[in-house]
Amino acid sequence: MRIVSLLPSATEIVYALGLGDQLTGVTFECDEPARARIDKTVVVGGRDTSGMTPAAIDAYVRSQLAAGEDLYTLHADALAALAPDLILTQDLCRVCALPADHVEDALDYLGCTAEVVSLDPHSLEDVLASILTVGKRAGAQPAADRLVASLRRRLAAVADQVAGRRRPSAAVIEWTDPPFTAGHWVPDLVEAAGGRPVAARPGGRSEQTTWDQIAAARPEVVVVAPCGFHLDAAAAQADLAARRLPGLPVWAIDADGLVVRPGPRLVDGVEALAAVLHPDAGVAAPASRVRRIA
Repeated sequence: MRIVSLLPSATEIVYALGLGDQLTGVTFECDEPARARIDKTVVVGGRDTSGMTPAAIDAYVRSQLAAGEDLYTLHADALAALAPDLILTQDLCRVCALPADHVEDALDYLGCTAEVVSLDPHSLEDVLASILTVGKRAGAQPAADRLVASLRRRLAAVADQVAGRRRPSAAVIEWTDPPFTAGHWVPDLVEAAGGRPVAARPGGRSEQTTWDQIAAARPEVVVVAPCGFHLDAAAAQADLAARRLPGLPVWAIDADGLVVRPGPRLVDGVEALAAVLHPDAGVAAPASRVRRIA
């Protein structure tokens, strides 16, 4: 089967299922594993925002969406040349990836008959279910069953280690300029790590807020996990959060690696958050993925 992934998280799922050799196309943001972007055809491009400030990125995204413009470009000819059997995409967020209807329109135009599967999880349970969906559609159901079972065992191990402990309130910030609350599955990660999510929208979209509103939610810990950023860039944004929320412990986390991409590594994120929230519980955080800022 020839598989094309239009999501970094779907690329991670495909590799975790042992199907990397069947993956033919990826996006410009697919960086895990690193060889995905090197060995495969890039069929989705977008603007490089690495040199832009958070405020500038926010302004760019807002202007593009207001004008009805896309944030991503589908390289339709490259996609057609791959003759895929299965395309993994999403309808969850226009800011995060190309919407499924754009892909389907392009396939209709090209006369391509690939199956398009939209992965749109809103919770941690949905993420685990999406792994099973990919396994089923890609003919790898046993591998998906084993992977999900192993992830559940790790989640159960964290639950045992934090059981009976007081749950500290935690605010996860998905953007800092302007500040955005955490939504979708992120509050579930805090719950699974033995915390109590505040300034959050479980299952819903991340929403713009204010630093005063975040402070009013009385978080005991603040974790900065800006969408699209790994640890060093997250740490730079966390400096702003530390200035705006003086006196609170502020941590930066590898957002793309552990928090915002709905794939198997969310369980790494749960373990990292548990290590932050319960440092004496014996949960080992993934090395070099979290950093205390204040």
